[in-house]
Amino acid sequence: MDGRNRSDVKVGLKVAVILKKDQRSGVKTEGVVKDLLTNSSFHPHGIKVRLVDGQVGRVSEILG
Repeated sequence: MDGRNRSDVKVGLKVAVILKKDQRSGVKTEGVVKDLLTNSSFHPHGIKVRLVDGQVGRVSEILG
């Protein structure tokens, strides 16, 4: 699953996100979802989340 549908992304899930600073390179950062920051049900670049460690990025894939 990619992270473009808000219904697929839940608090506590392990995900891979692309941080703002890594958008050009596409480097993924793994972490656990703490908060969902995108309010719409779908976003073409991925749902924006805050990870437990405080980093904010868009979900590129859901790991578990």
